[in-house]
Amino acid sequence: MNNSRRKFIGNTALLGTALAATPSFGFNILKKSFEEDLIVGHGDFRYKVHKDWAKISTAHNPILNCHEMQMDSKGRLLMIGDHTANNILVFDKSGKLLDHWGTGYPGGHGLTLHNEGGEDVLYITDCGYFVDKSGKYHAQAGQVFKTTIDGRLIFPLPHPHTIGAYKQEEAYMPTETAVGPNGDIYVADGYGSDYILQFNHKGEFIRRWGGKNNTDENYNLQNAHGVAVDYRDSNNPVLIVTSRTENAFKFFTLDGKYIKTLNLPGAFVCRAVLDDENIYSGVCWSETRDGKKWVRDTGFVTILDGKNRVVSNPGGEAPRYVNRNLQNMHNSTIPIFNHGHDVFVDPDKNLYVCQWNAYNTAPIKLERV
Repeated sequence: MNNSRRKFIGNTALLGTALAATPSFGFNILKKSFEEDLIVGHGDFRYKVHKDWAKISTAHNPILNCHEMQMDSKGRLLMIGDHTANNILVFDKSGKLLDHWGTGYPGGHGLTLHNEGGEDVLYITDCGYFVDKSGKYHAQAGQVFKTTIDGRLIFPLPHPHTIGAYKQEEAYMPTETAVGPNGDIYVADGYGSDYILQFNHKGEFIRRWGGKNNTDENYNLQNAHGVAVDYRDSNNPVLIVTSRTENAFKFFTLDGKYIKTLNLPGAFVCRAVLDDENIYSGVCWSETRDGKKWVRDTGFVTILDGKNRVVSNPGGEAPRYVNRNLQNMHNSTIPIFNHGHDVFVDPDKNLYVCQWNAYNTAPIKLERV
């Protein structure tokens, strides 16, 4: 057992003892020391936790939920949230706030960055699910907007009702986009009717698939929360679509033909984030050890290798396979995260974790060790 592992186990045991025996003032000091030295993850994917990475004042730049993050060609980290005082927060890698903008996305949820001819553009997804000033949740039709890197509108994607792609009773509350190798835009309707919609680079509708009531159940999606293009086979890029309620990623061709399902038992995963040969994903909830689901503060991060095997669960228990079958995954016995919603991987392989329903906190940095 290496020294870092001994230190982590020792700190964990010490914190557990403190929960029962330490006065509150002493516990706060001990907890701070524990978090400063905390190492999470498994195998070759281990990280030091920096909960205070973001240098912002929530009084001036308030946060409801941190949803997704991307890095532009200048090395700036752009995060989307659902507080309309500043939907987009722009950081440098040290956590310094460089800019903030956007007041018109009350359901600010999905953020995709795409380089077009040397220019960065954004696809901003407003899911239509938002919190008002009194703290009540509301639902309305969502929308996807293509903008410049500083938020100037280029065009909105059409609402599927207006182009005959949806029946009137089918709800549209999109959660995520991805851009294909030819510029086609894929929209995951994860809070609405669970379709994947494909548009060309001009925003013209091509097709849809997925939904809930297909004869071939492989096409059924349950909370199609994310969509991503997998370029790991450069000659054969495919789509990875989240079916979060099923604890699964489903793989499709770029024109919507089903390929396979990757089950991730116990993990309610968000979008797949591709970096080199690995897949990273925020886990918003995990099944508890006594089989309960949708229990708050059970999130973590999961990491898969090039063979789609889980190799590390920062903030969760170590992945375990029995006869090549992945066993149910759980968060750690002492929770590190609330609800992992997205992960960004920087060029140094550090992670930035955006969280939903995390007491209005900023993203957490995981420094690769």
